[in-house]
Amino acid sequence: MYIQDRKNLSMNDSKDLIKIANMAMPFGRYKGVTLVNLPEPYVVWFHQQGLPEGELGRLLGLLYEIKVNGLEDLVRTIAQS
Repeated sequence: MYIQDRKNLSMNDSKDLIKIANMAMPFGRYKGVTLVNLPEPYVVWFHQQGLPEGELGRLLGLLYEIKVNGLEDLVRTIAQS
């Protein structure tokens, strides 16, 4: 799924955006930082090095697409709702 195709977001995709808006990074240099607030270079580095397995990796992959397309503010709006 591409972020540009927002009109076709499923309920699971919406839940993933809410998780990205509210979930804290569980380890590393940015432990405790909300995923959407991770610095873009860190997310790009993670994407290049290989994402972790499981839900965190899936969310970081989606976050990579969000950041590359400059859509962080949309996710931050979700966090405020």
